[in-house]
Amino acid sequence: MGARANRHRGEIEGIFDGERRVLCLTLGALAELETAFAVDSLAGLAERFSIGRLKADDLIRIIGAGLRGGGNLLTDEDVAGMAVADGLAGFARIAAALLEATFGAGGEADAQNPPPPHPA
Repeated sequence: MGARANRHRGEIEGIFDGERRVLCLTLGALAELETAFAVDSLAGLAERFSIGRLKADDLIRIIGAGLRGGGNLLTDEDVAGMAVADGLAGFARIAAALLEATFGAGGEADAQNPPPPHPA
């Protein structure tokens, strides 16, 4: 078995194709998602995810970025071909847990670590 997830670092675990893997939305992974979702800030990304209407491609991008942030050398195409328990519902749970670990409840920034003030 690989490394264990550290929730204090925003990591979670998921089982893909029977293998336990660590996922984390690192700063690089978040930058990747900002580009993929065409938003111009972390607040925009959090807002996008808080809507709760994710397509299958969105799940692939989120989970792919999280897997790469967790040190897994996988492409989005690799992720699209992987299996998890409960299929689509399992992928949705993993993505939700990853977003919760990153942004806190409801996809909003953690109250203890608010985003920096926006320059005027």
